Amino acid sequence: MTPPTQDQEEPRPTALITGCSAQGIGSALAQAFHARGFHVFATARSLPKMAHLADLPHVTLLELDVTCAAQIARAVAAVRAHTSGKLDYLVNNSGLPLVRPALETSLAEAQALFDVNFWGAVRVTQAFSGMVVAARGCVANIASLGGNMPVVWNAFYAASKAALKSYGETLRLELAPFGVRVVTVMSGVVRTQIFDKHPDLQFPGSMYEPATDGVRRMAAGESVKDPMAPEEYARRVVEDLLGGKSGLVWRGKMASVGWFLTTWMPTWVLVSFFFPLAFFGAGAG
Repeated sequence: MTPPTQDQEEPRPTALITGCSAQGIGSALAQAFHARGFHVFATARSLPKMAHLADLPHVTLLELDVTCAAQIARAVAAVRAHTSGKLDYLVNNSGLPLVRPALETSLAEAQALFDVNFWGAVRVTQAFSGMVVAARGCVANIASLGGNMPVVWNAFYAASKAALKSYGETLRLELAPFGVRVVTVMSGVVRTQIFDKHPDLQFPGSMYEPATDGVRRMAAGESVKDPMAPEEYARRVVEDLLGGKSGLVWRGKMASVGWFLTTWMPTWVLVSFFFPLAFFGAGAG
């Protein structure tokens, strides 16, 4: 008689992560969970963007656009078939940047951003909630310091993360009676390809034209030196999640500083510090 395999004796815990394209936070989180013995469902809008994960054992790649109900439904079916209807960790990581003056951002761009950064997390969470509740598991939302403090040129990105923070904290209270934890990761600066997703920014004739270089530098991620490596960020976040954390956790470059400033200093101090840095720091005339 063939002895049972390790997986048969003790099924692996499971984690699904959105936004796992190469060199990003999601990819690093997938690898960190995998290193801790999880079966990982890594998702992205394009499977080729996750080719670097394809050869890892106990990793399932799923095509998932968080704005597409049909793709979310297919992902739910795939996970349910593999796990018998339970999911231990759901990590909402998918997100888009948008660095631009608030008054000169088109409503279409702002709405598209919210559709991914906020409504995408809501769609995915609602779709997988039954499996997470069945597992008495954990939902983790990757938010940002921008959701807790004013950051010039990031009005809509920050607003989407503020909405995600508020949603997560309310969800935490509503799911606690079912034994489900909800963690909102207030992320500082992490070195990823998100800074490569911006077009060349131009403001001809704009009242903000003197600040063009400052906006460009922020969009390129040059406003903070030595951002945290995604691998280190992911290791710390996974430790937080597996360690039983709930509510807000702060990870990434400047995360601790952001917690201190937003907790102990008034808003006018934040504005007086960050606005001149972003507007004049790049040599605006």
